[in-house]
Amino acid sequence: MMKKQKYYYNPESLTYEKARSSWRWRLLKATAYLGTILFLAGALSIVFINFFETPKEKLLERELQSMQEEFLDMEERMQDSDEILENLAQRDENIYRVIFEAEPISDEIRKSGLGGGNRYSYLNGLRNGELIKRSRTRLDQLEKQLAIQSQSYDELKALVASKEEMLASIPAIRPVKDKEDHWLSSGFGRRFHPIYKTRKMHPGLDFSAPVGADIFATGNGIVKRVEKKRTGYGYNVIIQHGYGYETLYAHLSEILVTKGQRIQRGELIGKVGNTGTSTAPHLHYEVIYNGSKINPIHFFFNDLSPEQYEEILEQAELSNKSLD
Repeated sequence: MMKKQKYYYNPESLTYEKARSSWRWRLLKATAYLGTILFLAGALSIVFINFFETPKEKLLERELQSMQEEFLDMEERMQDSDEILENLAQRDENIYRVIFEAEPISDEIRKSGLGGGNRYSYLNGLRNGELIKRSRTRLDQLEKQLAIQSQSYDELKALVASKEEMLASIPAIRPVKDKEDHWLSSGFGRRFHPIYKTRKMHPGLDFSAPVGADIFATGNGIVKRVEKKRTGYGYNVIIQHGYGYETLYAHLSEILVTKGQRIQRGELIGKVGNTGTSTAPHLHYEVIYNGSKINPIHFFFNDLSPEQYEEILEQAELSNKSLD
């Protein structure tokens, strides 16, 4: 099909003449066509990008979602690590450093920040930058606290080497063996008294066991007192361990040591009974430090694994009634 010829009216000659377009006009027309095409292409691209996902974008979105879930899981695990580290710090301050008479580590040192407000500035602008910053901050804090705790244990290790005699003397094992018919029946603290029917301070631990079960010294020492009473502690023994420590064993049925006798940790000193003010066969056991009665449950570290220690802590909390 032939291209249609265009004409224009010439007022001078009063005739129609063939229209001839100049190269400028043709260039301008071509430019307009090209601009229109580019504009439409750009508009379609914007619509496609904003309203349609490519397979690659869908894959990246799934990977991003998976990454977010992993970070949240890491945060939960770091929270668990925080709690474990806090437990270690509490035992370090309230047990080990007390035992070895070491200076405590201040909370300012244990909880001090890492400093540097722009420490993680390289993460600015990332899609999950804030999530990564939060996780990285907690991880760095954990690493610092672990380093402090490790240094503390190194210090305690050096103290252990110089205090072997002290370690052998302080209470460090349970006074009765771990058997099926031996169990912790009442913990340290305010407990319901079986006779007075009211809550009273229970200054030790009660171990239920059959009459005649063996009782062992929990540390080296010298027998300070042997007493046989009808009320109160009944048949009871106090061992002086030195370094400010004493232990008391009450309601015995039989006493196998004498006053002034030197005792080794783990040595048999008596038998479980039901003497004195007692409502059932058991051993009432106390730890006394510089005249104050303290929770004996923190002094079983020689014969308990971490799991067993946690279990006995739970038993002590659940037991709310004493036997004496």
